[in-house]
Amino acid sequence: MIIKKISVANGAVRVPGDKSISHRAVMLGSIADGITEITGFLMGADCLSTIDCFRKMGVDIDVSPEKVIVKGKGLRGLQRPQETLYTGNSGTTTRLLCGILAAQDFDTSITGDASIEKRPMGRVTKPLSLMGAQIENEYCPLHIHGTKLHGIDYKMSVASAQVKTAIILAGLYADGTTIIRETEKSRDHTELMLGAMGADIKVDGLNITVNKTNSLKAVKVNVPGDISSAAFFMVLGLIMPNSCITIENVGINPTRTGIIDVLRNMGADIELNNIRESAGESVADITVRSSSLKGTEIGGDIIPRLIDELPVIAVAAVFAKGQTVIKDAQELKVKETNRIRAVVDEFSKCGIDITETDDGMIINGGKDIHGADFKTYGDHRMAMSLTVLAQLADGESTLDDSDCACVSYPDFFDDFYRLDN
Repeated sequence: MIIKKISVANGAVRVPGDKSISHRAVMLGSIADGITEITGFLMGADCLSTIDCFRKMGVDIDVSPEKVIVKGKGLRGLQRPQETLYTGNSGTTTRLLCGILAAQDFDTSITGDASIEKRPMGRVTKPLSLMGAQIENEYCPLHIHGTKLHGIDYKMSVASAQVKTAIILAGLYADGTTIIRETEKSRDHTELMLGAMGADIKVDGLNITVNKTNSLKAVKVNVPGDISSAAFFMVLGLIMPNSCITIENVGINPTRTGIIDVLRNMGADIELNNIRESAGESVADITVRSSSLKGTEIGGDIIPRLIDELPVIAVAAVFAKGQTVIKDAQELKVKETNRIRAVVDEFSKCGIDITETDDGMIINGGKDIHGADFKTYGDHRMAMSLTVLAQLADGESTLDDSDCACVSYPDFFDDFYRLDN
């Protein structure tokens, strides 16, 4: 696909619902008592994979453009699927399912696409095994033998909301108390939603305590816009001359707003307006205006708060004056692709001064760049980041796969080009 260029970016856009919250609403709604009504649900491929998996375990889920209705089966109501659960490209579905399925009274198998088969699952299966879980393999396909679990006191070795959530979900079923000790705060959508559903869960700073729970009560979930999807328009509005973009109804959970902090530190003109609460989550309209950016250093405990946004933050760094250093981001290596190497390889095609490091990259920005034929590696965030990058490149650029954006943002290109006015 030839990447069409726009001359200016002005107007308002409403991005799809938060992917993390959409996944969790279906999963927790499926094991709750009663009917969970979800509005703002992300109809992306990953979240639809979650729906498909729970339908195969006997959960009645109605999907319409307006809402998703999950008719919960209760904590012990899931049924043994008649086939292997296929999670597509969704690491969230795969890893979180492990926490629920480990405690069932039936056996299951999980697999996904070629990318999922290469992504490490040991980071989830190992702590679950300490709880008594019986899971074969550290890469998909996984074979899970449901069994009785017990609580553990576990210190996280990596800041990962997926790993943390898998342990929390297992803790709902486990005898005794499960304590999870984070070293850095990761996104806390699971804790917030479970608290609203009546789970015995407490958060004290970086420590999460979960006790065995007899039942969860269904709730209404209004999913805010995904800040990870808003990030592409935030960076576009900042680097595109004479532009002003408002992204409406975006979730600004403090565990997810690292990108706002970093961009402001780079000199970005960003305003948060109409700040409000929705289903326990903070929401705002975000307005960005063309800005003169400067390089910065990004690392430490802010990384878990912006890990998914780092590819497009790297785009901002390309058009910032001076050097930007991204470090402590080893987690990028185990995403849909090795995003450190993918960003460095593709950006280098444009003449960008970028160097790969063991835990990130160094970008010397503020120089002219030229178009290129880009590879996305089937990674939705790479496809959208490269589309933003190409806007200010001299000459033509192409994407080898634009369809992969559908994983998290099916209408990305329509919304993107609508801003050219």
